[in-house]
Amino acid sequence: MDTEKELNEKILGITMKIKDKFPELSKYIEEMTVTIPDEKHPDITLSNLRTYYDSLNNALNKYILEHPADKK
Repeated sequence: MDTEKELNEKILGITMKIKDKFPELSKYIEEMTVTIPDEKHPDITLSNLRTYYDSLNNALNKYILEHPADKK
C-alpha cells in the first residue's frame, strides 16, 4: 500500500510526463471529475489520491494505445 507521500510523488511524476511528452492531454487533467472534491467528503484521502493516480495512468495509457504514432 502506498503512503500519501508516495502517491503524491506518483501523481507528480505522471503529471509531468503528460505535460512534457503529451501536452495535448493536459487540458483533460483539470476536467477530471476525481479532481473535484466530494461535497460530502471534501478531505483528501489515500483512496482519493489512488483513484486520481489511477485515472491519470489510465488516461495516459489509453491515449498511447490510441495514438501509437504520437508515442514519444
